[in-house]
Amino acid sequence: MVLIYIHKSSPRLQYIAAFIFKEIIKTPYAITSHADSFKQFDGIKLNYTEKKICEDELRVPNSGLLFQTVIKEQPIEVFEINSIKAFFRSSSQNNDEYPFDIFSASFYLLTRYEEYLPHKKDNYGRYSHKNSLAFKENFLQIPLINIWVNKFAETLKIRDPKFEFRMPNFKYHPTYDIDIAWSYLHKGFARSTVGGIQAILGLKINTLTQRLKVLSGSKKDPFDNYGWLDELHQLYSLTPIYFFLVAEKNGLYDKNILPTSTAMQQLIKDHAEKYAIGLHPSWRSVDLSLIKKEKETLEQISRVEVLKSRQHYIRFNLPEGYRRLIEAGLSDDYSMGYATSNGFRASVASSHFWYNLEKQEQTTLRIHPFCYMDSTSIFQQKLSAEEAYTEMLYYYNTCKKINGTFISILHNNLLGNDKKKWKDMYGQFLKTIERTDTETQSAGRQFNF
Repeated sequence: MVLIYIHKSSPRLQYIAAFIFKEIIKTPYAITSHADSFKQFDGIKLNYTEKKICEDELRVPNSGLLFQTVIKEQPIEVFEINSIKAFFRSSSQNNDEYPFDIFSASFYLLTRYEEYLPHKKDNYGRYSHKNSLAFKENFLQIPLINIWVNKFAETLKIRDPKFEFRMPNFKYHPTYDIDIAWSYLHKGFARSTVGGIQAILGLKINTLTQRLKVLSGSKKDPFDNYGWLDELHQLYSLTPIYFFLVAEKNGLYDKNILPTSTAMQQLIKDHAEKYAIGLHPSWRSVDLSLIKKEKETLEQISRVEVLKSRQHYIRFNLPEGYRRLIEAGLSDDYSMGYATSNGFRASVASSHFWYNLEKQEQTTLRIHPFCYMDSTSIFQQKLSAEEAYTEMLYYYNTCKKINGTFISILHNNLLGNDKKKWKDMYGQFLKTIERTDTETQSAGRQFNF
């Protein structure tokens, strides 16, 4: 067991301590302000104050962040410990003090503290990855918190060989955003006619030919990859999540088949019977009433309770974006990532409860961070299918090494772009990780830093 000594506890300390000890290294812990109890404790002693209490303690430097009640700019200077970046450095060089305030540094990144500070938004009104400390200090592609916690657990084990901890098992969750269910089918006479005219005026003969073949039934709709995905899920024993956009009307950014369509309703029902589904709140759903309405629509069609969500275009801001989800009755969100760069937005590859900095409290909303999205590879990073395969494999292996969770986002419509060869890339990726995992299990190797 681990005992943390502090003069007076705080909601921020309680939150990050629960995340580190309860959710990641899964070991009992307690927080105390009684010095005598701390001295007499038989186990790992962590002193989170400025003064030494006893000889066999490990003092974690206290930067003060966890005991503040305001949100303000923090003095952050990034440095390296054995090639691992950190901040809130210890002022002591003694072996009885940890080299940095792991509690405050983890809290700062996990809560997205910097997103509450004044910042310039991108063209879609989102927090830009270029504003982040992780981007500026070149650790956006690393689940830094997981690495810190793993190293921290190793340090505690060295100090007390009797200390036991248990890391969570690695998980992979493929997820899919159904933004545009079909390319040509089920769009109604008006939208189909306009699409055909635009193809003619733009001299897009191949597009017009494909449209006519699909509408005549002689060719499959290129965005209809659902059966192919089903086969992959069964072949590799995957448990995907599908997020459906069910906006009540179309717009510049909401282009899916309307939920009143019989075909769209059947597509949702079919997936709800086999997989977990979630809401993909529309571009216009910054209005709480619209989120509630879209959630109700998806539940009525699927006949299952909808508790998961991921924002369309990853469009949300803190704290109002997450607050609306809670008020709408959603319990799990999968939006924690960037649409403009793949990587770890919260520097973590583990789910966690959202901490509302404005209210200074842990909420009931569980955040599931993603680190790879196909549209980001294509439109933002301008990667080829081959380059994206390498990138996706990197994130899979990185999450696996730290016993995290790898969540990928793919879109059925992008898989349907034959020129980009994205479908082949994804199939090859799943084949590769299946083969690698099988070889690893046979060899009995461990993935640890």
